[in-house]
Amino acid sequence: MCGMTDLPIAGLLTDLKQRGLLDTTLVIWGAEFGRLPMSQGGNGRDHNPHGFTMWFAGGGVKPGTVVGETDEMGLNAVGKRLHMRDFHATILQLLGLDQNRLWFLHNGRNEKLTDFGGNVIHEMLA
Repeated sequence: MCGMTDLPIAGLLTDLKQRGLLDTTLVIWGAEFGRLPMSQGGNGRDHNPHGFTMWFAGGGVKPGTVVGETDEMGLNAVGKRLHMRDFHATILQLLGLDQNRLWFLHNGRNEKLTDFGGNVIHEMLA
């Protein structure tokens, strides 16, 4: 499906840059889950919680930065492993919000998006 999104995403990023909005607009591409590099049932690829790709552009992100990697099969994260809470903490930082001060009342108790510990991915920040 990436081939179907390449041109529209390139158009969006080009348009934001031409209008001077890319510096202040955070663009995030990701999916609900990673995909296995193989199929176990023959009907498409299965979900993969052990390695997935996201990319960020604009809005205070350092261009061309790669953080983390998967093995040669694209199956498991290797090296520096990141949790979704780390991405949430980084997004909040880029939006000018402190994850440790952003609480909300849910079912009678205070909770926060990063739950019990997201770490800002400083390598991504411009």
